[in-house]
Amino acid sequence: MPEYSETSRRRLITCSPLLQQVFNEVIKYYDCSILCGHRSEKDQLIAYQEDKSKVQWPNSKHNIFPSDAVDVAPYPINWNNIKRFYYFAGFVLGVASQLRINIRFGGDWDGDEDLDDQTFNDLVHFELVME
Repeated sequence: MPEYSETSRRRLITCSPLLQQVFNEVIKYYDCSILCGHRSEKDQLIAYQEDKSKVQWPNSKHNIFPSDAVDVAPYPINWNNIKRFYYFAGFVLGVASQLRINIRFGGDWDGDEDLDDQTFNDLVHFELVME
C-alpha cells in the first residue's frame, strides 16, 4: 500500500480536515505526492509570477489556514503525461464523492465535465466547494 513521504504529510496537515480526509483515503489506493497545501504570501506571489496561479494573495484558497486547496500529483510525477493527471483526478473525484465531500478539480473549473472549455488548466489543483 502506498504511503505519503514525510514532506507530503507535512504539507497535507496544512489543509482543511476535509481535504485531509479525501487524500488520506486516496493514498490507500493511489500513490501520489502532496505538492502544496497552505501557501504563504511570499509563496503565492511566486506562484502568481510563475503563472502557476491566476490570483494574488490573499485570494487563493491556498492562502487561508487551514487551506481549502491542495496541489497533488500522481507519483512518480511525469509532467509530460497529461492523461495520467486526468485519470488521477477522476479517481480523486470519485473518492471525494464517496465521502460526500464536494471538491473541484483545476482541469474542470466549472464542473461541467467538458475538459476542453478551460482557459487555465491546473491539473494538480483540488479545492473544496462550499455550497
